[in-house]
Amino acid sequence: MLKDQYPDDKGRFQKFGGQYIPETLAEPLRELKEAYFKLKSDVEFQNDFQSMLKNYVGRETPLTFAGRLTQLLGGAKVYLKREDLAHTGAHKINNVLGQILLARRMGKTRIVAETGAGQHGVATAAAAAHFGMECVIYMGSVDMERQKLNVHRMRLMGAKVKAAESGTRTLKDAVNEAMRDWITNIRSTHYLLGSALGPHPYPQMVRDFQSVIGHEAKQQILNAEGRLPDRLVACVGGGSNAIGLFYAFLDDAEVEMIGVEAGGKSLNRGEHAARFATGSPGVFHGSLTYLLQDEDGQVLPTSSLSAGLDYQAVGPEHAFLREIGRAKYEFATDQEALEAFQILSKTEGILPALESSHALAWAMRTVPKMKKDELVIVNLSGRGDKDLNTVLSVLELEGQKND
Repeated sequence: MLKDQYPDDKGRFQKFGGQYIPETLAEPLRELKEAYFKLKSDVEFQNDFQSMLKNYVGRETPLTFAGRLTQLLGGAKVYLKREDLAHTGAHKINNVLGQILLARRMGKTRIVAETGAGQHGVATAAAAAHFGMECVIYMGSVDMERQKLNVHRMRLMGAKVKAAESGTRTLKDAVNEAMRDWITNIRSTHYLLGSALGPHPYPQMVRDFQSVIGHEAKQQILNAEGRLPDRLVACVGGGSNAIGLFYAFLDDAEVEMIGVEAGGKSLNRGEHAARFATGSPGVFHGSLTYLLQDEDGQVLPTSSLSAGLDYQAVGPEHAFLREIGRAKYEFATDQEALEAFQILSKTEGILPALESSHALAWAMRTVPKMKKDELVIVNLSGRGDKDLNTVLSVLELEGQKND
């Protein structure tokens, strides 16, 4: 079975993944891998995790039939997996709780994390507050400016938010700073990586903690429709919400899986974050995957209206799934995401995160071409409150009124 076959014991999804790391990280990653695989089959640990998902996160999240959106589009029936209703407003909390429970079992007292759109940072700050752990969040100064609300939320929950001022001052640079901190404070600190990327065991570990999304959705669609969906659609930055939805369906060949990247302003260099559209395989932040790089292997700048998709690389399992043809990867532009944000708000009374709006945009473009008896699940990875300033600023620049 595909979903039980990868990664191998070296963390590889065929040629992708692995550990491309400095020697200083070899021992902490060995310790983390050993602890994770021991606790993965530990009944008490899993019971604690499931209890937190239920009683702290509020799982399971609903699978909502978007009736008015379906009517508007005139094609397949559209369902929304409502990760926006999880505590802290996104899917990020699932992985955060799994890793914090793991860190506590390892005797760690301090958490460091990176964040782009701020949702992983907010989830980490919330969980650290709940367990009384010291918490430091690194965030690019550009992202701090466009996600001020989430910066305030993190600080209110007791986290220290530190600006990454190097490079493009976005998610890539926040990851760099978090890794430096981890290496410096290795004995007391756990690096709580927020997406299904980085060196092994992070891609597998994050996928496993996020797989609750797909397991719930699979049972929910069977209950609602009596059969599996024809298509799954999810946005892909690092790729944790997408792989969380896809994983339960990997061996169901009849279910098509679509990941949607950030097409930005255009596919010109520096104006997007569509790694599969114009990128190539290379090593970035500890693993071999697809990334945006020039002819000399230098990492290229990115651009996206959504801070959470504004990242140069994609998780290695997504690179693998694309390579073997099990999943397809498309992109949606800033303008399409903005329009999808407004359409869902007006048809269903749900404000999606700009990240999720990319998945919605691609679905809205393609659902009208599908049959009316076909089924589509779109993963609504987060809520859009955090993006209102960005959306309203763009609409104001475009001369649109917020009536």
